[in-house]
Amino acid sequence: MSKHYKHLSKEERDRLAILKGQGLSIRTIATQLGRSPSTISREFRRNADSSRSGDYLPHQAQAVADIRWKKSHCRPRLNSSFLRSYVRTNIRRGWSPEQIAGRLRREGHSVTVSHEAIYQWIYLEARELIPMLAKAHRKRLPRRYRKKSRSDIRNRVFIQDRPEHVNTREQPGHWEVDTVYSSQSRATLAVAVERKTRYLRIKNLPSKTAAEFRRALVNTLARYPTHMRMTITYDNGAENTCHTWINRALGTKSYFCEPYHSWEKATVENSVGLIRRYFPKGTNFCNVTKKHVLWVEKQLNNRPRKCLNYQTPAEAFRQERCT
Repeated sequence: MSKHYKHLSKEERDRLAILKGQGLSIRTIATQLGRSPSTISREFRRNADSSRSGDYLPHQAQAVADIRWKKSHCRPRLNSSFLRSYVRTNIRRGWSPEQIAGRLRREGHSVTVSHEAIYQWIYLEARELIPMLAKAHRKRLPRRYRKKSRSDIRNRVFIQDRPEHVNTREQPGHWEVDTVYSSQSRATLAVAVERKTRYLRIKNLPSKTAAEFRRALVNTLARYPTHMRMTITYDNGAENTCHTWINRALGTKSYFCEPYHSWEKATVENSVGLIRRYFPKGTNFCNVTKKHVLWVEKQLNNRPRKCLNYQTPAEAFRQERCT
């Protein structure tokens, strides 16, 4: 007999059923199978058909054994009530599983968990949280691109000439801006993101015009000290034609992506994606209040970010602003 125990195989269970049908004793069956009598006795006790006076059916015994094996190897993911409560609360706040796991480690809790375990727990035991994940729908729809009309923006300096320390995020005060709009109305949102800290500002606009965008951007950034407003990076939308006026008002320098290269300002593009979780495509921004926009802004600025070592943008921005 083998020195290392192995579970009975399907073939052994088939032979066991035949030998039992011949009326042989447990010890005799064990000898013929090369197993210990305790193994055979335990097999009859655990996997025999209790509804038929102890009849041993090999296929049913195999199915019962397989189920028991799967259950024994199914380790609970979030076995702490604190973890389950922490995950539920922050998933509902819009945090991702990775952000939750990173924030747990940063806060020094005695219990931690991986983001993969959080995903598994949600899909196995807390499926009501799936719609709150960033990608609740696994089937991705193809992106549709619409060619935009070219705008006449004078005195543009393209992003290739932007200083290297801006590209590497070595210092704060460098912003990227964009708009979030809908076909439902002229109302839109102006979005500004500080590159180093990912701190986000959102403003309601009655329309997507250069004058409205200029007014919102100046009013938003003018409240910060000069070292926190150094440059602004734009795309080539018509709402950005007043960039030189903004520079004079704020003391900033402006840079532009190449036409149709909006991905060159990836920080604000990512932020727009986060905003779309709260205001999906088709939202009529005429019906979105300033109070609601401010709430979304606070939610996003108080989410821990992996790129900030799980600090929140609000924490990082406050730290840079005071230096």
